[in-house]
Amino acid sequence: MEQRRQDAWRDRRQLVVFAVALVLVFSGASAQIRYSISEELKEGTVVGNIAKDLGIDIGIIKERGFRIVSGSTEPLFHVNQNDGMLYVKRKIDREEVCERVSVCLINLKTVLENPLEIHYVGVEILDVNDHSPSFPENERQLEISESALPGARFQLQAARDADGGVNAVQQYKLSSNDHFRLEVKDRAKDGKVPILYLHKQLDRETSSRHQLLLTAIDGGKPPLSGTVKLYIDVLDVNDNMPVFNKDVYSVTLNENSPIGTKVIQVNASDMDEGLNGEIFYSFGSNANSKLRGLFEIDTIMGEITVKGLIDFESEESFEIDIQASDRGPVPLTTDKSVLIKIVDLNDNSPQIEVASMSSAISEDSRLGTTVALISITDLDAGLNGKVVGYISNEVPFTLTPSIQDNMYAIVTKALLDREKQDHYDLTIVAKDAGEPALSSMTTISVIVSDVNDNSPEFSLSPYMFYVTENNPPGTVICSVRAFDKDENQNSLISYYIVRDGSDTIKVSQFLNINSENGDILALKGFDFEKVKSFDFQVVAKDSGTPSLSSNVTVQIFILDQNDNAPVILYPVSANGTADVVEELPRNVNAGHFVAKVRAYDADIGYNGWLLYSLQEVPDHSLFALDRYTGQIRTLRSFTETDEAEHKLVILVKDNGNVSLSATATVIVKVVEPKEAFAASDVKSYAKEEEENNVTFYLIITLGSVSVLFLTSIIFLIVMQCSIHRDYSSKNLQETNYDGTLCHSIQYRSGDRRYMLVGPRMSIGSTIVPGSNGNTLVVSDRSRVSQEVRQITQ
Repeated sequence: MEQRRQDAWRDRRQLVVFAVALVLVFSGASAQIRYSISEELKEGTVVGNIAKDLGIDIGIIKERGFRIVSGSTEPLFHVNQNDGMLYVKRKIDREEVCERVSVCLINLKTVLENPLEIHYVGVEILDVNDHSPSFPENERQLEISESALPGARFQLQAARDADGGVNAVQQYKLSSNDHFRLEVKDRAKDGKVPILYLHKQLDRETSSRHQLLLTAIDGGKPPLSGTVKLYIDVLDVNDNMPVFNKDVYSVTLNENSPIGTKVIQVNASDMDEGLNGEIFYSFGSNANSKLRGLFEIDTIMGEITVKGLIDFESEESFEIDIQASDRGPVPLTTDKSVLIKIVDLNDNSPQIEVASMSSAISEDSRLGTTVALISITDLDAGLNGKVVGYISNEVPFTLTPSIQDNMYAIVTKALLDREKQDHYDLTIVAKDAGEPALSSMTTISVIVSDVNDNSPEFSLSPYMFYVTENNPPGTVICSVRAFDKDENQNSLISYYIVRDGSDTIKVSQFLNINSENGDILALKGFDFEKVKSFDFQVVAKDSGTPSLSSNVTVQIFILDQNDNAPVILYPVSANGTADVVEELPRNVNAGHFVAKVRAYDADIGYNGWLLYSLQEVPDHSLFALDRYTGQIRTLRSFTETDEAEHKLVILVKDNGNVSLSATATVIVKVVEPKEAFAASDVKSYAKEEEENNVTFYLIITLGSVSVLFLTSIIFLIVMQCSIHRDYSSKNLQETNYDGTLCHSIQYRSGDRRYMLVGPRMSIGSTIVPGSNGNTLVVSDRSRVSQEVRQITQ
């Protein structure tokens, strides 16, 4: 203990010298402060106000980057730059940080930058009694001779305690017994060592083992303890002779028994222990050389085995003297006779040998194909040498006798299929006709080789893919996969597209397929307005000889993109300009029909839904444009101050993600009223009435279609839920273009609308202007009703 204190003082003195040297180097360094904390504190426990103790203003800690300089190991403490407090960063185990050190002092180096200032802080980790004394082993075995005299001492292993000082081991206790006492010796640096003292002489015949419990107790409050079980074995002296377990040993032995055959095993026991009780066996002195040439005895196990050829005709029995001796300093010996009777019996088992065997058999082999030749022999004669061979397990093979004696052929008795089983383990049994019969068994493996008898199979049939038009040339648009149950070259698949002169396949001329993985590439972009769908055949072909193949239909559906700008139908374009001149009498009333701009868009859905707006108008109070129909009407009557000519520029755009547009110009000339114009007004009024009637019917049609559409959506949702997940999609499968229903449903989550898209519309469906008859738009009912009211007004 004193030595540890001196070592600790020497370490602290070296730290002080090192700190003084650092002070001389760095002018900003200050004196060291010291804290004391207990080990095992929780993370985040406050150690001390380091900023205050070092006299550092809290306001400059962040600015100057006050931190702890740590080495390669994870730091144990950290400084909070907000309050200047020193905290525990992780739980500290004193025994881990300062192993076998009396004073556990951790030196921290703190730095403030700009200007550089270094401070040294020492944190002493105080020990707590958190470790129990422990022995190197839970159990300890000792051997003491029964001849040991009282007063003998046996040193035991001391217990170790990771704690130090008073928390270390202070005392030992021994469980109560009649033969042993405990002495404790203090060895300074090594602590207290327990010594076992023999108080009373041992007697192995009375008790061969003693069990004691040794307890080590430390000085903590409360004290902790550890135990070890002591097993003391009492060693014996050689005072007992070996004794055989039988009075008479007699055994029968078959003639021609193989060398090494066990004849009999004798067994003797000795009450002594160790070498005094260890027995070895040998032949007696009267055993002649002939007997020693036929038999041998295992000196350890007492097993008598055959050493030479045993022939019943030469000798019918043998009597052997066996001697058992112990290995004591003065060996003790006992003799015993063993009688061996030789019996003439069927003592040779049939021998199975594979004479010839094919490395593999083809799965298309015919019935009766020979796989292997088996030789079965028996050394016995007569009935003992007659052998029957057969295959014991259920396999498509059988064992048939060959023309030559003792030869058998393994042939197929059923057709093979490698895809179901690629190898068989045949258990061949050979049994002779002796009494009792002897048999032998061996197992051979038959490998079934593959032939190309399986065509490639596609994972789906047919394949359906959706491709957006204007796809970049050379990109993969879809992929097909096939697998082959065969192996090696027979399962190596290549893909190609069937090309012929039919119109349906012409589009596939612009496709290419990766022959190795089935990826299909488009060599050019698709145009929805030209081709909406097509299908073609893909063939998967294996590399077998001859090769097998299978084909699958691939259906491609082209999805529309907004790649067509609206086209103005009225006014008719001339030299790239769409304009028209309309003449109006000055005395027309508000709501008078002026003109109607007509346009269409080759796209479908939202991409083909057109909206009209006034891009340029000289007077916003004179004219109004219906955004859905393109009709231009007057908002009020003309006055004397209004201009005689008005130029209206109409913008027509679609509803694609990136909308496209076109413009038309309508020039309205205001003329003085005349009789002709009055007649024209009457005709215009009749036309307006007709359009109002059409609008009324349009509203009824929209309502009917909305109800029908909602019913269809509910039905489709129910049907979609019943379909397997693998075939679910946001787009319904396209039907043939000869029906009246739309061929797909598209849902736009941004506008919360459904669109029925198809080449034909059902009777009564509302067609959005410019949709080319391909799109039925169903909007929110409130919006539809509001827009209809605007049209009727």
